[in-house]
Amino acid sequence: MSDQRERTFVMIKPDAFQRGLVSEIIGRFEDRGLKLVGAKVTRLSREQAEDHYGEHEDKPFFDDLVEFITSGPVVPMVWEGEDATRQVRQMIGATDPAEAAPGTIRGDYAVDLGRNVVHASDHEDEGANEREIALFFDDDELVEYDFHESTWLYE
Repeated sequence: MSDQRERTFVMIKPDAFQRGLVSEIIGRFEDRGLKLVGAKVTRLSREQAEDHYGEHEDKPFFDDLVEFITSGPVVPMVWEGEDATRQVRQMIGATDPAEAAPGTIRGDYAVDLGRNVVHASDHEDEGANEREIALFFDDDELVEYDFHESTWLYE
């Protein structure tokens, strides 16, 4: 793999979990050729949620965000691949499902801005991946392994 290989954070939100979309969403990333290096099922504490959405603390929708993300199980994950953050952001689509293109995760599965099924680190926010990964995973929870499919994906 080239030096473009990176890790990116993704979280399946409570609405997608409750709707039984976990395998569909994970399958999309696997089909794309991304390598899953960390995943767990958990329910966020209020403190974790406030840390996660800290950049929105002063916005009027902050409390609603925290309430929603703590309302049920979530699946935080770390995916790896060349230019993974950009790839994932394109795959999930626009934050507002009404603006998300068909074929994207939000375009296919979400209908409401407040219930948009998945979160992914922003490729324009330097350090977001590292911060979010560290918030949800210890280093020993991320698995290094040979990903044989990569020989069929990258030159």
